[in-house]
Amino acid sequence: MAERRSAAAILKSGLDPVTLEIIRGGLRAIQSEMEVLIERTAMSPFIREKKDYASGLYDSAGRMIAGKALPFASDLVTPIFADYPPATMKRGDIYWYNDCYLSHGAVTHTPDQVLIAPVFADDGLIGFSQTWAHFADIGGMRPGSLSPDCTEIFQEGTMVPPVRLARDGVVQEDLLKVFIRNCRFPALVRGDLRAMLASVGLGEKRLEELAQRFGATPLRIAFTELLARTESAVRSRLRALVPPGTYRFAESIDTDGHGSGPITLRYQLDATEDGRFLLDQTGSDDQTRGPINLVLNPKAPGVLVGVYLLGGSTEVSLNAGAEALFDEVRLREGSVLAPQFPAALGQRGVTMLRNLSGYLGLINKASDGKAAASHSPYAIWLIRGTTTGNERFLMSDGVACGYGARPFADGHDAVYLVAQENYPAEFVDISYPMRMRCYAINPDTGGPGRWRGGCGVIREIEVLAKEAVLSVRLDAIDHPPWGTAGGQSAGVGRCVVNPGRPDERVLKPLSDGNPLRQGDIIRLETGGGGGWGHPFDREPERVLADVRGGFVSRSSAERDYGVILSGDGRSVDAAATAARRAARPAAALFHRRGYADSLT
Repeated sequence: MAERRSAAAILKSGLDPVTLEIIRGGLRAIQSEMEVLIERTAMSPFIREKKDYASGLYDSAGRMIAGKALPFASDLVTPIFADYPPATMKRGDIYWYNDCYLSHGAVTHTPDQVLIAPVFADDGLIGFSQTWAHFADIGGMRPGSLSPDCTEIFQEGTMVPPVRLARDGVVQEDLLKVFIRNCRFPALVRGDLRAMLASVGLGEKRLEELAQRFGATPLRIAFTELLARTESAVRSRLRALVPPGTYRFAESIDTDGHGSGPITLRYQLDATEDGRFLLDQTGSDDQTRGPINLVLNPKAPGVLVGVYLLGGSTEVSLNAGAEALFDEVRLREGSVLAPQFPAALGQRGVTMLRNLSGYLGLINKASDGKAAASHSPYAIWLIRGTTTGNERFLMSDGVACGYGARPFADGHDAVYLVAQENYPAEFVDISYPMRMRCYAINPDTGGPGRWRGGCGVIREIEVLAKEAVLSVRLDAIDHPPWGTAGGQSAGVGRCVVNPGRPDERVLKPLSDGNPLRQGDIIRLETGGGGGWGHPFDREPERVLADVRGGFVSRSSAERDYGVILSGDGRSVDAAATAARRAARPAAALFHRRGYADSLT
């Protein structure tokens, strides 16, 4: 394959291809073992049950060699270099931070804690072991540390600049005491920190063993080759999709929760004749008062697009080689993607996912619809209060949504984020003063298309606590996820308290301080992903299967897909379907509640 380094090129570097693959597999095994350890030993549900964590291995320059395909930067190690140059590091050091601004967007909101340990071979520094996890509470304005009400980052919990947490293997417990003292659930935080320390220590040990097995020099050569292989792969795949030219796209965020919106993200991609890619996002709107700002690391766009381009590849691993996908990334200081300190960042997940949708839109514009359709941002709700026994509780839950259809398959239904999961109903019932009443697919939220967009979900919970307060984060309601290549836009979400009762109320999609009482029912409905291809091209049998499976309603099958079912709904009326599909609606490249050739 043209995108792969040839065996001759690898041999010339002094490493045979078989050894390179064994090392690549070894790195992935180490990363997996680190993540299993943190999952099994962490205390907080957000890590243990939801799996909101990631581990990685890096070379001596701080470039990620093995890591999880998460939708943000891979540049987690270099932020410590300004205060702790690699030449000063020693075996037994551990470094820690969660500061979004001082890390230049390596982490993007304060609950995300990063631990890093340098790894040494006999001839010196060979790389780094890193682990990262989202903590349930680190202080701040409200329990959970993230609130749509925040207007500055000081309200979002304790900020930790890059610091040395351990020297010569001895952890600075006094530093941890200060941090834990500012957390509302100290036992959880203490346990999570111990799990992270164990995980980063395991990675250090295993990488040392790999160096001993193959030798430090071959391992360094392998790192270089793996980076080069990934860079070559992502650039060749993007060149295959994007011919030379200038392409523009725009994506919108509904609101910042404080009266501003829509907030527009604007993109320009210049693909040159000599194979360079220049990404300009300086036209994006100004930073907002509300906490949807995102400190976008300039290396992140390459990784974000690289995740998509590599897809399910088994031959090429995601690593820092993807950072070189774009030859230049331009951001504007003071914009929503490059906010000035101390702008609030806690709800940046909305912007992060809308930004990823914008990159897909650019590729679709350049390739005439050969990429995936748009997706909903995953939903977040936090329920805080006290039990009948006067114990404080916090249920932080990320809820799945639908992802966009692809040129070859339906979009994924009910996905939260890469490798992360929802809380099982049984876990909610046992762990919180709540009762799960419903957990189901949200029908008709997948955008109609030749390939259907993924559907969101419905989660309905009864409050058993005497009283509580609800925070909710939804987006892509006013601006639903777009369909492409003739596919249509997705259905949207909402959050309702006491649906169908006289005291029913629909909550603002980005809001906090919503009061709850014992017996209240909270119904959260999440949105789906856009469709790909004209809906009338979908096989009637697939539409029938979707109707019978609860993904598509009968009315949508007839209206959107042109598929007429028999009276009992068990089969397709072929003649009526053919007649309905004879009047084929016109389509265009994009669809957001209506077809358009461009979204700008």
